[in-house]
Formats: sequence, structure tokens, C-alpha cells
Amino acid sequence: MRKMCELFGISAGNEIDASPWLQTFFTHSEKNPHGWGIAHFHKSPAGRAGFGIVEKEPVKAGRSKYLKERLRQGMRASTLLAHIRAATIGALEYNNTHPFQKTDDSGRCWTLAHNGTVFEGALLSRFIEVQEGQTDSERILLYFVDRINRAREEKLREVQSLENRQENKQAAGCHPGAELTAQERCRVIDQAVACLAPGNKLNLLLFDGEILYTHTNLRGTLHSCHVGDTALFATVPFLTGSSSHWEELPFTSLCAWREGLQIYQGRPHHHVYVEDPEKIRSLMMVYAAL
Repeated sequence: MRKMCELFGISAGNEIDASPWLQTFFTHSEKNPHGWGIAHFHKSPAGRAGFGIVEKEPVKAGRSKYLKERLRQGMRASTLLAHIRAATIGALEYNNTHPFQKTDDSGRCWTLAHNGTVFEGALLSRFIEVQEGQTDSERILLYFVDRINRAREEKLREVQSLENRQENKQAAGCHPGAELTAQERCRVIDQAVACLAPGNKLNLLLFDGEILYTHTNLRGTLHSCHVGDTALFATVPFLTGSSSHWEELPFTSLCAWREGLQIYQGRPHHHVYVEDPEKIRSLMMVYAAL
């Protein structure tokens, strides 16, 4: 099996110091040397979504003086996404380094880290001209946010219809009835993942400022572990204590987590990714020729 990036995530009930786990995670950069990134979020008041802070470099984590000093200082967060890159598509540049962020039309900021490759990219092709980098991972995020925006627009139309288009209705951009609930966002992302999964490897950590979404469709490549009120997620399990136990996440099913607790699990879409080295070589030859 070909190695393609690694993910690490945290969803916690309270803010914790993630630096010990991150220090272990980033030792895996020997096999994933093309960049590192962390998105960390503080616990927000109820009902408020956080933007968080993204720190990343297109350099090997083990050689980053900045990262070493940053972890020495400690890194407290209630939610965290981390990534180490083994590049397949896109140059070694900041704009191609995970995690990626995009704000939807409601002002909610979405953050994505992805392990995988998109071979069937018709759903993502229209985002090539607007993305900041060259990676298929960034286009996945733009696709998800686009689906959220469309769902919000549809809900707005329904709300306006129920109100019978009252003369004093609020402007479309700030109508409170148009905001998607947590369950509605879960269903939209669930459907979007199911549409994108056929033929593609989608190991995902996605955060909307409130909910952390996880997904895998390649067996043995995304796991979870619970330590108190904290849920950990990792491509490659590592030791977290004598009582820790890692297990594979539900397969081909989107899961959603809030403050360390699972709040949603979608139905399996059954689009299993099967590693094909020949397809990977062909895809890389195409991008090398661009």
C-alpha cells in the first residue's frame, strides 16, 4: 500500500494541551516529509462557531525550528486537526499545505485535512480556477462549502415561502431562519461525501467551527481512541497510555463529533477505495506534464 499523508485530530470536552500527542505524531514526518500543518480551536461559547488558527509550513516537520519551538510552548485546544504531507499533486508550497480553510455564505469557517487522492474529479473541476493552490484536497473543501451554501439557499427559499414573502422580510444574507442546524449540516456533508466517494480515496477530518466530521473508505487508514472526554483520530495509531485502545472508524460512513462525543453517523455509502498503483502513476504523469 502506498503511503499518502497522515492525519491526526482531537475533539475534546475541554481545552487540553495537545503538544505531547503532536510531538509523537510529527515523528512520522520521516515518511511524510513534504509539509506539516495544524489547525487549533479554542472552546467557543454555546452556539458560536470558531475560526481557530492555522499554522503550517511546506517543509518537513522534523526539520522545522518553528514547529519545535511551538510545541515546546504547548498548544491548548478543544478541537485540533493536524496533517503531514506526502505530496502527490501540487508543488511544495504554502498554498498546497494542509489544513485548508474556507468561509461559507453564513460566515461559518470550514477547515479540512485530507489523506487521499481524487481520480474521478468531475464534481471538483469547476473549482480549479478559484482555488489558491493546486491540490485536489483544497477542491474537496470548496465542493463541501458549495454544497452547504446551496442547502442554505434552498432553506431560505422554503422559509420565505412559509412567510408568504412578507413585505418586511429580512435580507437573504442574514435571515436567521436560513441558517442550517447541526443535523442539517451533517446530512449535507454526508450526501456530499457519498457523491464524491466513488473511485476516490477520502480519509477526511473536517471541522465547521462546532462539529468535527470524520470519514474513511480505505480500511485500516483512520482510527479513533477515547481518553476521558477526549476523542482522538489518527491515520496510524500510536501509544497514548496504558488504558488507550484504538479502533477503526465506521467504514464508508460519515461520523460527526462534538466535544468528544459522537452525535451523528450516516448510512454506509459502500464506495470502497481500492489502492491501484497504476492509476496513481498515470495521474502523477498527467500532472507532471501540466
